[in-house]
Amino acid sequence: MTVNSVCVYCGSANRVDATFKNIARDVGTTIASQKKRLVYGGGRVGLMGIVADSALTAGGEVVGVIPQHIQAREIQHTGLTELHVVDDMHTRKRMMVERSDAFVILPGGFGTLDETFEILTWKQLQLHSKPIIIFNAYGYWDKLISLVEGMVGCGFAQPSNLELFSVVQDIPGMLEAFERSAPVCPDVTTKWM
Repeated sequence: MTVNSVCVYCGSANRVDATFKNIARDVGTTIASQKKRLVYGGGRVGLMGIVADSALTAGGEVVGVIPQHIQAREIQHTGLTELHVVDDMHTRKRMMVERSDAFVILPGGFGTLDETFEILTWKQLQLHSKPIIIFNAYGYWDKLISLVEGMVGCGFAQPSNLELFSVVQDIPGMLEAFERSAPVCPDVTTKWM
């Protein structure tokens, strides 16, 4: 699968450590320098704003999708290649998925977790076979990965679910994951057994 468009899920909070901001900057710049389009949540604050601004500065195309009810809270970005203002979160998430060939999960909060688990669940149910990459910067997602491993260990998820995503620590790892990610389609008939 050729990755031409990358959806980045990440936080909109501004009061986060500079190390996470630097990762967002590097990811946005890299996506643009690789001639890939960035798709994200449409805000101009937090890591969301940084990843978008970095991609734009590097000459990339950036597509934002933001729901009306959080347009003011996340402060929509007005300098994007495309900005779609939609009715609700469901439409936002669906539109982001439709416009993306791969997903990168940067540090974030509840919204990022919501998007992450939804895209993982859709892949588990064979609704897509696109690469999902957890960017585990500075161990931010260690506990999430342990949680998923615990689900498998307790029998609430299949061992094959660990193949639904890649975990990377840096930019070279992310680029490698784009290249090596093969579609993983676990047998949904065994999901409930």
